[in-house]
Amino acid sequence: MRVHFIAIGGSAMHNLAMALHQKGDKVTGSDDVIFEPSKSRLDRYGLLPETFGWFPKKITADIDAIILGMHAKEDNPELHKAQELGLKIYSYPEFLYEQSKNKTRVVIGGSHGKTTITSMILHVLHYHEKEVDYMVGAQLEGFDTMVHLTENNDFMVLEGDEYLSSPIDRRPKFHLYQPNIALLSGIAWDHINVFPTFENYVEQFQIFVDSIVRGGSINYNAEDPEVVKVVENSEDQIRKIPYNTPEYRVEDGETLLQTPEGEMPIEVFGAHNLSNLAGAKWICQHMGIDEEEFYEAIASFKGASKRLEKIAESNTAVAYKDFAHSPSKVSATTNAVKEQYEDRHLVACLELHTYSSLNADFLKEYEGALDAADEAVVFYSPHAVKIKQLEEVSEDQIAGAFKRNDLIVYTNPEEFQAYLKQKDFANSTLLLMSSGNYGGLDFDEVKEMI
Repeated sequence: MRVHFIAIGGSAMHNLAMALHQKGDKVTGSDDVIFEPSKSRLDRYGLLPETFGWFPKKITADIDAIILGMHAKEDNPELHKAQELGLKIYSYPEFLYEQSKNKTRVVIGGSHGKTTITSMILHVLHYHEKEVDYMVGAQLEGFDTMVHLTENNDFMVLEGDEYLSSPIDRRPKFHLYQPNIALLSGIAWDHINVFPTFENYVEQFQIFVDSIVRGGSINYNAEDPEVVKVVENSEDQIRKIPYNTPEYRVEDGETLLQTPEGEMPIEVFGAHNLSNLAGAKWICQHMGIDEEEFYEAIASFKGASKRLEKIAESNTAVAYKDFAHSPSKVSATTNAVKEQYEDRHLVACLELHTYSSLNADFLKEYEGALDAADEAVVFYSPHAVKIKQLEEVSEDQIAGAFKRNDLIVYTNPEEFQAYLKQKDFANSTLLLMSSGNYGGLDFDEVKEMI
């Protein structure tokens, strides 16, 4: 099959391009800008465009499929040429469904936890040498790409994102997968630029649950009232199986999970990750992994990339970075780190970087999110607010939203970095939460501070 990617450089798109190349398909692509690590990885597979930009001449009648990425715009010249030629144009999730429609599709949805749960499932299956197709939103240890496609595997495990599918397909990605087996981990308002009200956002999860194929099943977080409501509202003929956070305790910075065979030390920590583990266990059992096999494998799971990733440790200090940026994720991550290192001084730093987090009306959702931290810092760039064409937010607005009188707010990256460099981190935990990089923070320098 000949496939052309419009906007090949995206995190998801370049992984799909590599997966199809490995499968034996002829792959080409275009983009106006490609950043690392996508650039080097595409180059390694011979898939990096020779010249950046959009070239309608690349679009020819012999192309079997065009895959359109979110980075492209509706007026993209290559897209227009494909439309003129009547070529089949897929969004990323639509193409994944086409590749998996004859397989058992396992879809992990939720505002938070979906990458970690999907990663846990894949780690366990990989440990037991059970081959499956997959798509996950983070780079995993032991896996070459974030997407893997074959003709022969029975299962396809998909991380189900609620964001839009493509510039010309405004449906949330996870509406297109039609799962046989589904999981819903939590619902907490996000993507305010696309879903302007909480009710509108919740509706997308109702559509997801109602898209499960007849006779399928959903495992759901029984501790999230919105999730329970959405699942119970579905009148479809599906099995509904709840899960709860398992029993565990923390001793000397180590999390001990209660299992039928007694306590077992695990690498991940925090109530939210233990809840994720419970959901992953159910899904693995649906896929033929028994409870004992699951525990054997999950003991060595260290976490998904950028999800509570330990970046430095000394005898008296430790530093983590985490992708958390939405209020629910920030709260869960901060609480988890404080619980794990309760006798240490927790310095929690959050960068407000996304459209939602920089929206003046959405800021109030962050109330209490950093309460577990002994010292709380928020960094944001006024320049980023302008780029996103948002109403300007002030430092006072941010301090008021978090409801912490001692909140430290930085808008200058050099000042934020100077703050970190002058701190004594003895008997401390540093937590850096962001989907950005704090205006150019060098994480190697952070390691030296610890």
